[in-house]
Amino acid sequence: MRSNDSATATVTIAVSTPDAAGQDTSTAAAAPARGTLVSRGALLAALGVAAFSLTFPATAWALEGMGPWTVVMLRSVLAAVLAGGALAVFRVRLPERRHWTGIAVVAGGVVLGFPLLTTLALQTSTTSHAAVVIGLLPLTTAAFSAVRTGARPSRTFWIASLVGAVVVIGFAVQQSGGAPGRSDLLLFAALLVCAAGYTEGGRLARHMPGWQVIGWALVLALPVTVAGAAVALSTEPLRLTAHAIGGLLWLATGSQFLGMVAWYRGMAAIGIHKASQLQLAQPLLTLVWSVLLLGEQLPPAAPAASLAVLACIAVTQRSRG
Repeated sequence: MRSNDSATATVTIAVSTPDAAGQDTSTAAAAPARGTLVSRGALLAALGVAAFSLTFPATAWALEGMGPWTVVMLRSVLAAVLAGGALAVFRVRLPERRHWTGIAVVAGGVVLGFPLLTTLALQTSTTSHAAVVIGLLPLTTAAFSAVRTGARPSRTFWIASLVGAVVVIGFAVQQSGGAPGRSDLLLFAALLVCAAGYTEGGRLARHMPGWQVIGWALVLALPVTVAGAAVALSTEPLRLTAHAIGGLLWLATGSQFLGMVAWYRGMAAIGIHKASQLQLAQPLLTLVWSVLLLGEQLPPAAPAASLAVLACIAVTQRSRG
């Protein structure tokens, strides 16, 4: 992770020369390079989704021994220590002034807003019901991207995205009995701030490496998170069980830092709107982790919903724009 790493592939200018058969070899060479970049970007974004899918189960574990404010503030402080150490070791220069507004949006959305709102919601909501947020997040992020970056996905992309969102939301609502709870307002607010943070982070990752985007966002939020952690630790109960410690460590390293590094780099490579649709699989992955780690029951409708969502993801990744 050198300070001058780029989130996009280095472009080599080649002279177009015909081969023995009169074919243009520069175009033939460029196509595999572009395909490799897209494949790598999709893999990185998928790794980010896999890391995020553990966030809700890890939060549930952490809440077994800590209050919600303690969980949110400590996870951000620990992630900031990790990110700040990396920035210092690699002597990364401060971002340009024009990028700080976007970094502040990332800090407010994915460092503070989404973790706090979802953690508070999970006090009264099950992980399956909280999946409603994740079910709408891909579509919302694509909409934010269209407004913020001017991206214009095809009609096929939007149709597949809507179908995927409907499948995931229908699945989540069916699992929660269709009865909205008081946590829904928190979840909806989390959806909006996270989509804004994802969009800004994906845009910034075209100008600096993804790990620096989330790294500077964590450092920028550090005064707030350190003060918040001090207050939370003095007012909320603390019981350091194995689950609580393990959940907090994953939230700090996996969800808050390493997952975001892969996610933003993947978004920069394949586009915000396409990367966002890979998150259609996140609620179903979260459900699997909930069964394995929290002992929840696997709903009978899960396999059918998984196949439908995978089909929608395939269409969005193959669509133009």
